[in-house]
Formats: sequence, structure tokens, C-alpha cells
Amino acid sequence: MDNFKVIEIKESVFRDNDKEAVKVREELEKQNIFLMNLMSSPGSGKTTTLMRTISMLKEDLRIGVMEADIDSDVDAKTISESGAKVIQLHTGGACHLTADMTHQGLYQLGMEGLDLVFLENVGNLVCPAEFDTGASKNVMIWSVPEGDDKPLKYPLMFSVCDVVLINKIDTIRAFDFDIDRAYSNIRMRNPKAEIFPVSAKTGEGFESWTDWIRRNVRVRDK
Repeated sequence: MDNFKVIEIKESVFRDNDKEAVKVREELEKQNIFLMNLMSSPGSGKTTTLMRTISMLKEDLRIGVMEADIDSDVDAKTISESGAKVIQLHTGGACHLTADMTHQGLYQLGMEGLDLVFLENVGNLVCPAEFDTGASKNVMIWSVPEGDDKPLKYPLMFSVCDVVLINKIDTIRAFDFDIDRAYSNIRMRNPKAEIFPVSAKTGEGFESWTDWIRRNVRVRDK
């Protein structure tokens, strides 16, 4: 008979994180704050998308941003020019944010007086999808140059997202990207996902995207 224990560390980590995520979500609801977790691969245009989104919402909503990265403060410096309240989070080498990291970030950001907080997660399509941050909604930014097969290769990311932004739609003619196939691949993983084809460069599709945000934030205000 074996005289040692087998501990499923990964299962325990997820369980503990899920408990913390519930606490984060409950606190956000009490303070009437909508937290949006933005995920994507590097180079998808996440920061540029966020800058344009903020510019279209800042007259209506009080906005905060938490920029997460393994190192550097490049994105936080960029976002600070938007007029939103911003803080940089360094993950210490981790490729994702946990609910506890998010909780710490919210306190350092300061939640008082905010309606909407964007969490720009670390850029990759694997780890961030595994950890519930306590966000109100998960949003994935997927760019045309990445190809229309990404939902097939990264099923969990597309499964956990409430919204998929197909960014850089202005470059679609330059790449072998089939928009109908892209929609079909998303629906295969997540039939309920909201899909918005957008261009952070030209602004195409951003009215629909920002209207969706306004509707969701206002629902929480009632």
C-alpha cells in the first residue's frame, strides 16, 4: 500500500481562484462597477482598441484601466493619455492574472466613483482563459492577420468569452481571412458569444461595440 498522498495542485489552484473570483464579483456588484476582462494574443491591437473605446465612452462613463504585463509600463503610459484612471500591474513572470491579482489591482486603482473598469490581461490565448478574474464580462480581441482558424486552435479562450471583437477588419483583403468561416468557428465554440467586426484604426464597427457596453453598464445601474 502506498504511504504517500497525491495532491492535485492544479485543481486546488483553480478551486481557490474561483472562490476569490466570487468575492471580487460580489464586491463589484455592491459598488455598482462593471469590470471587463480583455484578452488577446500579442499584436492583436488590444491597447489601440481600448484607446478608441475609451475615447467614445469617457463622456458618458467614469472609466478605470488596469494594464497587466509581465514587465514594462508601455501600455499604461499609452492609456494614461486617454484621460482614464490607469494603473500598471506586473505579474512577476506569470502569463495570466488571477482573481487575487485582480482584487489587489482594483484596490490600488481605487474603485470609488468608477462605473467601468477595463482589465487588459497578459497577451496570450491560453493561460488567461483558464483563470476567472471576477470580471463582469470576458472579451476576446482577435485580429484578422492571425487567421480565421483561431477558435479551432484555442477552444477554451473562445468558449469563456462573452464577446469577440474581430479587429483589423480593414485589412481583410490583404489576408486569407474568411469572415463567414470565422463566425462559424466562433459559433462552434460558443453559440452565445456576441461578435463585433471592428477596426481600431478606422473606427469601423465601434458604434455597435460601445453601444453594447453602454447597455450592459446601464443594466447594472438599475
